[in-house]
Amino acid sequence: MSESKHFQFSNAVLLVPLVAILSIWTVYWMEVRFGFNFNEFGIYPRKLSGLRGIVFGPFVHGSVEHLYNNTIPLAVLTSFLVYFYRNAAFKTLLLGVLISGALTWLIGRPSYHIGASGVIYVLASFIFFKGVFAKHFRLIALSLVVVFIYGSMIWYIFPVKDGISWEGHLSGFVTGLLLALTTRVRVPTVKKYDWEREDYNEENDPFLRQFDKDGNFIETQPEPEKDEPIKVTYHYKKKEEN
Repeated sequence: MSESKHFQFSNAVLLVPLVAILSIWTVYWMEVRFGFNFNEFGIYPRKLSGLRGIVFGPFVHGSVEHLYNNTIPLAVLTSFLVYFYRNAAFKTLLLGVLISGALTWLIGRPSYHIGASGVIYVLASFIFFKGVFAKHFRLIALSLVVVFIYGSMIWYIFPVKDGISWEGHLSGFVTGLLLALTTRVRVPTVKKYDWEREDYNEENDPFLRQFDKDGNFIETQPEPEKDEPIKVTYHYKKKEEN
């Protein structure tokens, strides 16, 4: 990767999470500063007016606690997405918002569903399952990191607590799984050594030939260099006449 492309990529890893966080905090600041209430821009299931919440709902939050609880996971998971799946990051975010929002609109209770938690579940689910399906050691390690940090979120796809849109969480989780199954990403090829190949033959390995069948090192003397015969060339000088 050239320096210019590396610089652009590094900026994207920082810029995307920053834009996401500034967006949700700016919307909440406008509500507090000017006395607005944007809850009506959330998803209201099975009403045509509630469809606008698919786009606007993730930016609206009901309290500072609600906003804070979504800020750090959104920043961390969007960073993971852009860094490890940069070729599919924008597509995953866009489809994740639309599909999870549409599912919430279909299965949700008759109430306004707001907040970025649905998107967070999309990201967590996608990153986890994609790492498992890709079977690449780095992506699997990332999946384990997501489970370690956010594994407890799985309980909130069920109606275990009042006042939480478990339907939005469930929709995000299912959407992330579907996107992990259908989205194609570039997975780095795993380097194979000679001894990992199917046609590998130990007898042809110059390193292993230095050991006997019991694993003892065989000390070999270097072959003596053959002396090349000395070639003598005579040059005769013609005698000059006086």
